[in-house]
Amino acid sequence: MIEMVKAIRDLVSSAGKPLRLMEVCGTHTVAIFKHGIRDLLPPEVRLLSGPGCPVCVTSVRDVDTIIALAKQKDIIITTFGDMMRVPGDRESLSDAKAEGCDIRIVYSPLDALRLAEVNRRKKIVFFAAGFETTSPLVAGTLAEADSRKVDNFVIYSVHKTVPPALRSLLDDPGIRIDGFILPGHVTTIIGLRPYDFLVRDYKMPAVVTGFDAADILHGILMLARQIVQGKAFVENEYTRVVKDDGNPKAVSLLHRFFEPEDAYWRGIGMIPSSGLRLREEYRHRDIMHIAPVTVPDGQEPVACSCGDVLKGIKIPADCALFGSECTPDRPIGACMVSAEGSCAAYYKYSFFHHKDPTC
Repeated sequence: MIEMVKAIRDLVSSAGKPLRLMEVCGTHTVAIFKHGIRDLLPPEVRLLSGPGCPVCVTSVRDVDTIIALAKQKDIIITTFGDMMRVPGDRESLSDAKAEGCDIRIVYSPLDALRLAEVNRRKKIVFFAAGFETTSPLVAGTLAEADSRKVDNFVIYSVHKTVPPALRSLLDDPGIRIDGFILPGHVTTIIGLRPYDFLVRDYKMPAVVTGFDAADILHGILMLARQIVQGKAFVENEYTRVVKDDGNPKAVSLLHRFFEPEDAYWRGIGMIPSSGLRLREEYRHRDIMHIAPVTVPDGQEPVACSCGDVLKGIKIPADCALFGSECTPDRPIGACMVSAEGSCAAYYKYSFFHHKDPTC
């Protein structure tokens, strides 16, 4: 790793300018902090955290909607644990559970399906959040529900897809990115081709990496080399796991049940074709088709900079609430709630760092 760090330093020195690289995946964000990658890099390499945490980008309205559903008769909400404390407009799922709503933490949508099998008189709603890594598992669970004839298993889909979010970032004139560290887990599913537009439309260098320190440093070295040489293509550092075509079976299953729709990303806004909704023939598995609820538009917490953090405009320490009013024990913004949120990772691993834009 020492040789890679030296090679990065030499490349950056020859570039004569700072390099702004964005890691898209929340797992990368945590790994970069955990391994002390920033401390190894020259100050000219600035690592920015992007919108790679599905919990963080789940909108206030979606949180309010699932809470409203939880308050309906004969409905049990199931969700991953990270979603419990994500703030809605006035309360979180954790608050609603404390008020008596039947909300249960599961570790897989299959857990929710098993719950539906033993509670046939109630609708079991799985709060389906996540990127392309988790959405095929939800599709597989829906297929299993059909096979077992478990009619009371339904979902509320807030699934997001990564490539449209990257396009949205690049179309924003206020954001400057020199290269993307692409997500290893997502790309294991979708493969490399969905990122072709980065090079074709934006001449943007990009590298898919794994999650250990050597993977990340190697990916940064590959990105720096592209930038310094004035080249742009999508490289795969994570070849032992990621294949060019991804996982065709998982993608086929995903496309069988879901189709793209416009989706609102917390802190970013509406991104065309970045969400996933159930296809018409599977709308009987959509709780909003069966028992729709309407909630007013909610507001982001005042003074919270989560949106700018998700876009790489700010680092967490630039937020006036960070470390004082907003901590992992008392989160105000979604980026502090999730274990893969930028603010939570920064607080855990770098709380005592000074407010330096290269941190």
